[in-house]
Amino acid sequence: MSVQGLFKKGISFMEFVNKDKDTYKERTLEIYNDIELDEALQQEIKKVHELVNILVVAEIWCPDCMINVPALQKMTEINPNFVISIVAREGNEAFMDNYKMNGKIKVPTFVIMDKDFKTLGAFIEQPQILKDIEEKGKQVEIIVAKRKYKKGEYIVETIKEILNMIKK
Repeated sequence: MSVQGLFKKGISFMEFVNKDKDTYKERTLEIYNDIELDEALQQEIKKVHELVNILVVAEIWCPDCMINVPALQKMTEINPNFVISIVAREGNEAFMDNYKMNGKIKVPTFVIMDKDFKTLGAFIEQPQILKDIEEKGKQVEIIVAKRKYKKGEYIVETIKEILNMIKK
């Protein structure tokens, strides 16, 4: 299946959230409702004048998806040039071959594409800043960063990474 075909097969943010009726849905919506972006970042999002297609490979039960997928929805609300389509990991493993980390498919994976579905970049699992903290290996810093991340305090970093992929 082509990337366009897979994109057309995907579902919206609310359809994704409504796959669950309980805890995962509540947590995802809680993260989403708590997102606050400063005016400067909102202006950066609004500056994108070309269509950006974002294929999201995610699962509602995944903690990283509950944190990062709402960031994309917030971007689409600020600027309708961002279009997201969410597909499950299961059944789409062949497409994910190019986006594996350490030989494994990670969710969420966001494939950022232009209007013609040319890949501009990919966001995999967590923002780079969190990966950098983990790489340094200082336990206290890792614990503090993970706690902040789970509260949604790195969502701004997720959005900035995506914007940087588009600007390249």
